[in-house]
Amino acid sequence: MSQHFGTTGRRPDPAPTTENPTGSVPVEDEQTAGLSRRGFLGFVVAGTTLMAAAELGLTASRAEAAIPTLPSIPELYDLNDLLTHAAAPTANLITVNVNEDGTASFALPRAEVGQGITTSSAMIIAEELELPLDQVKVTLAPARPELLFNQLTGGSNTTISTYTPIRVAAAIAKMELLKAAAILLGDTVDNLVAKAGVIEAPDGSSVTYGELATKAASPTTKQVEVDLKADAGFGIVGTPQNRIDALDAVTGRKEYTTDLQVPDALPTMICRAPTLNGVPLAIDNKAEVLSLPGVTDVALVDTGVAVRAETFGQAIDGVRALKVRWHDGPVAGESDQSILTRLKKAELPMPALPDNPLAHTVSADFTFWFRSNSAMDTNSAVADVRGSRATIWAGLKSPIIAQQAIARELGLREADVEVNVVQSGGSFGRRLFYDAALEAAKVSKAMGKPVKLMWHRADDARAGRAHPMATSRVRASLLGKEILAFHQSHTSIETDFRHGLGEIISANAADLPAGLGNLGFAETIFTLTQEVPYNFGVVLQTLAETDPRFNTGSMRNIYSPDVRCANELVVDMLAKEAKLDPYEFRRKMLRIKSVRGVLDKVAEEGEWGRSMPAGTAQGIAIHKEYKGASACLVEIDCRPETVNRRIRNAVTGPRVTKVTYAVDVGLPINPRGLEAQMQGGINDGIALALTSSLHLRDGHFMEGSWDNYFYTRQWNTPPEVNVIVMPPSSDQPGGAGEAGVAASFAAVACAYARATGTVPTAFPINHGEISFEEKSRVPPVPQSPTDGLDHTY
Repeated sequence: MSQHFGTTGRRPDPAPTTENPTGSVPVEDEQTAGLSRRGFLGFVVAGTTLMAAAELGLTASRAEAAIPTLPSIPELYDLNDLLTHAAAPTANLITVNVNEDGTASFALPRAEVGQGITTSSAMIIAEELELPLDQVKVTLAPARPELLFNQLTGGSNTTISTYTPIRVAAAIAKMELLKAAAILLGDTVDNLVAKAGVIEAPDGSSVTYGELATKAASPTTKQVEVDLKADAGFGIVGTPQNRIDALDAVTGRKEYTTDLQVPDALPTMICRAPTLNGVPLAIDNKAEVLSLPGVTDVALVDTGVAVRAETFGQAIDGVRALKVRWHDGPVAGESDQSILTRLKKAELPMPALPDNPLAHTVSADFTFWFRSNSAMDTNSAVADVRGSRATIWAGLKSPIIAQQAIARELGLREADVEVNVVQSGGSFGRRLFYDAALEAAKVSKAMGKPVKLMWHRADDARAGRAHPMATSRVRASLLGKEILAFHQSHTSIETDFRHGLGEIISANAADLPAGLGNLGFAETIFTLTQEVPYNFGVVLQTLAETDPRFNTGSMRNIYSPDVRCANELVVDMLAKEAKLDPYEFRRKMLRIKSVRGVLDKVAEEGEWGRSMPAGTAQGIAIHKEYKGASACLVEIDCRPETVNRRIRNAVTGPRVTKVTYAVDVGLPINPRGLEAQMQGGINDGIALALTSSLHLRDGHFMEGSWDNYFYTRQWNTPPEVNVIVMPPSSDQPGGAGEAGVAASFAAVACAYARATGTVPTAFPINHGEISFEEKSRVPPVPQSPTDGLDHTY
């Protein structure tokens, strides 16, 4: 791997000159609403130690309009603008604390699911507060209903929306420390220097942050003004940093939900129906199962039958021994093909292209099968529901609505339900929902005892949330080498957005009858995320959604991978019709500088156009989202000796042999973390193009775990990956969590088409192959391995 990252490039303050000896920014350029460009309002919050918060209700980052004419909606106002503006009014409720041991602490109101936001947030605080990174402690905040829309982890929005509030709070804390130090050291604030947690006066006297923590505290909350540190002075933000939790993660010390030791919370698992979302009617052998070793409780809930035992192995034994009568789920008897037939019937007529007799129409129809968004850390939750109180622990990206929904389900007051957010190993959008937490609460209430609920991997794959099946139709009108119009009609099984914006008001709006509320969310999110950044004349993209019977959700990058893949394949078709090279055609048609910049970078670094053997090819694609731009160039090998190579228990097929990926996120906070995010996104994109999908048969998905689900494996992973983090192009960070998926998916598809001479129309391309033996549906989970290393690869 290699990485390129400029050491400077942010908007620097002017250099000192005769006319401007301090190098300060001219007032007329800096002043906005009475404050300088780096000036913000905030609060010193009443407390025994120093606590600072930001006031950003009127100063949230503005929407950007980069294109002067005919911009698409996301160029004017995108999903991240919506999420950031929704979070701004309660930014003053998020505080940075300085403790008596000299450390700073911050309870991040977002979920860490492996994306590295605890590290990047700690970097921002350390930068502004002048503390070593290891002296900043970031934890996850429990559900805080007073934050309203400000506790939703989604849309790669965390750093975009929290960057300025965290900086302001940390800057206020430093300012108050300096004021307290000035009194103690008998000097002025301007003469003091804060560095590494120590404030020093010119005479050499000094005082630590720890010694000042209580002296700088305020007995009452007061509003203050503060200037942020100049970007040019950054020493931590923008530098590659290892994750602060990396050692704990690789040594097993990091605690996930199932590691928690809550008194009397015993392992609990669920026996589920043989059809998706089937409902249990009765247990025929409850007494028999209760007599099994270790089993303490058996309870019927609406999603299945719960078994609580001394160990998870005993709980699995109990689940396997159960005899349950079921009512079939809503998709009983359905298959991939029957759902695809329904989906095509829901497709809306395509709008007419311009009536020009000299124009040529290029068209293509694509199918994207169901895909699993299971994380390596399976759904789990600990719940203790007894009497009039409930306490929940789980990995939650929408803890407020989880708290509110659980309170409603249990018939408790919201204040009597405590919801704690635990770090999780992955999400891919699944943890926007609180399925395991709600289910654990129901089970605990039914048993009257604490439970540690873990979904079996078979349940996670079959009954967990999935990326919905979709079709995408593209029609373009070409006249010579110019595009007159580009129309795309995307039709999808319903994507569930009933978590709303993370609290009960918008969640209830999304849950309006007949699916109309959810459709409104879907249309809004599609409109605020999808764009065609090319000069393609009249551009029109539409979404139609149908069939709410499946468990779906906002899988990583939501609509963008499928939409972008269809787009870029047609862009290649248009380039061919125009007799232009695919890279040169894109470059000619792109109308946004940042996208052209990353495209040029991958073409140069990836040696676009180099000679390659027959059966291999390069593919190139772009994407624009999350206030940033990305481009991907891949090389693929589709020769028979590669496609047909034999690896034990493997799905082989075409192999991506090289990836060059460039990403421009505005201001990168942690380039090393960003590189890691792109690597994950690249593997996602390869999987979506080549190998990973769910197969629906007789009303249930066949895949029963990761050994059935062919995500990009080691033998599919490119031997060569080059991630290029572009130098800062803005003083604000963009999103990173999902930015690596769409362009990778599209580039692999384009490379496959060029290598084989056939444009693929269904993804992943190997969906037609069933490369595993389906696990049992009754019982619904397999026996745990008992022979150790025989099942270890």
